Amino acid sequence: MTDMPEKPEARSSSSVEAPVATRRRFTSYRLRGPYAKPWLDDPAIKKTRLNNFIVGTLVFIGFAAAAVVAYFMVRPYQDLPYCLVYEDDFSSLNTDIWSREVQLDGFGTGAFDWTTTDPRNSYVDAAGLHLVPTLTNETTPITNDEMFANYTLDLSRDGSCTSRRNSSCFAHSDPVSGSMIPPVRSARLSTRGRRSIRYGKVEVVAKLPRGDWIWPAIWMMPEDSVYGEWPRSGEIDIMESRGNSRLYPEGGNDIYYGTLHWGPTAETDSYWLTTGAKKIRRGDFSKEFHTFGIQWTSRYIYFYLDSRIHQIKFVDFRRDRPLYRLGRFSQMAENQTLLADPWSGSKSPTGNAPFDQRFNLILSVAVGARNGWFPDHVGGKPWIDAAKNSQWMFWSAAKDWLPTWAAGDERGMTVRSVKMWQQGTCGQPDLEL
Repeated sequence: MTDMPEKPEARSSSSVEAPVATRRRFTSYRLRGPYAKPWLDDPAIKKTRLNNFIVGTLVFIGFAAAAVVAYFMVRPYQDLPYCLVYEDDFSSLNTDIWSREVQLDGFGTGAFDWTTTDPRNSYVDAAGLHLVPTLTNETTPITNDEMFANYTLDLSRDGSCTSRRNSSCFAHSDPVSGSMIPPVRSARLSTRGRRSIRYGKVEVVAKLPRGDWIWPAIWMMPEDSVYGEWPRSGEIDIMESRGNSRLYPEGGNDIYYGTLHWGPTAETDSYWLTTGAKKIRRGDFSKEFHTFGIQWTSRYIYFYLDSRIHQIKFVDFRRDRPLYRLGRFSQMAENQTLLADPWSGSKSPTGNAPFDQRFNLILSVAVGARNGWFPDHVGGKPWIDAAKNSQWMFWSAAKDWLPTWAAGDERGMTVRSVKMWQQGTCGQPDLEL
C-alpha cells in the first residue's frame, strides 16, 4: 500500500500580522500672533452693526408696545359681579316685557317705514323673534294711488299710536307738498318701563336682514331723559348695519357699528369720537347668528362681537376729561352763545354723563332714512335726504331695490335670544360708581 502524502497544515489568519493604522495629525492653518483684519475697517461692516442694533431696538420696542396694548385690552375683562335681570329665548313674545312701538315719522330719523303691531311685521316661531318689513300696499287696504294722493292715515283714532306727538301719528298724502303714506311697514320693540339697567352687560344673538336700504338696529335709550332731548341724554347703539350687499361703498351687511351718541345739540352729536366697526371677510351677518354685546361700567363702555375678546370699540371715561371736554363743546356756539355743559349736574365722579343713567333695550328694523345713515349719491341711492318728496323718490325706485330683498323672514332681523345683566350682586341697589 502506497503511503499518502502528508496533509499540509491549514493557515491561520492569526498567524498574519495586520498593518497598524496611523492617524494623520491635524495641522491648523490659523495664523498665530497678531495679524491685520482690514475688513473690520470697512464702513459697510460698521453700518451693518448699526443696522442690526436699530433693528434689535425696534423689535424690543415692538414687543414692549404689544405688551402695553395687551394690558389695556385685557384690563376691562376684570371679573365683576353681575346679576341676570332678564333673559329671553323667544319661545313666545313676552308682552309683559316687550312693547310694540307704533309711529309714522321714523322716530326722528326720517325713515320710510311705519312701525306697527301687525303680526306680519313682528312674530315668534321656532327660529326666534322676527322683525320683518312689508309693503303697505300689500298688507293694508291702502292702494298705490292712495299712498300718493288724497289719503289720510290717523293712528290716534284707534289708539294704536304710542307717541304723544300728532306728527308721529298722522300722515296725509299730497302730491303738491310731496308727502305720502309710508310705503313700508315694519316693527320696533322696546323694554321701556319694564326692563332697564344702569351699568352691566347686554348680549343679543341675532341674524341680520338682506335687502337694499334696510336698517337693522339693536340699541339702548335712556329710561328718562334726565339731561334733555336727544342726544343730551345719550344713546347706546349696540349694533347698527345696512341690508345692502358688501359692494355698497359705505358698508353693507358685512359690517356693523357700535356707537355712543352724545352732545349738547343734535348738530353737535359727537358720535364719531365714540364709534367702532367690525367687518367680516367672508359672507355677511345675514348668513348666520352672531352675538352682539356691550359691557358697561362707570369707567368705560366697550362693544364686542361673539366674545368679549373680540372687542369692536372701547370708550374710556375719565374724571379729568369728561365728555363735555372730550367733545370740545366749550369752543362751540349756537346763536352766538357758547354751548353750556348739559351734564354739569351729574353726580358721577368719572365723567361718564350722560351714560350714568338707566337705559332700556330696543330692537328695530327700519327702511330708508333722511339723517345721513345712507349718504346721498352713494351706491345708487334713489332719494335725496333734503328733498320734500324723498319718500316718493324712494318708492318710485321700488323696481330696483325690491328684487334685492330676501324672501320671507330673511328680509328682516331674527333675534334668537336676549340677556341683560345689572352690575353688582342681585338685590344690591344701583351702583354709584
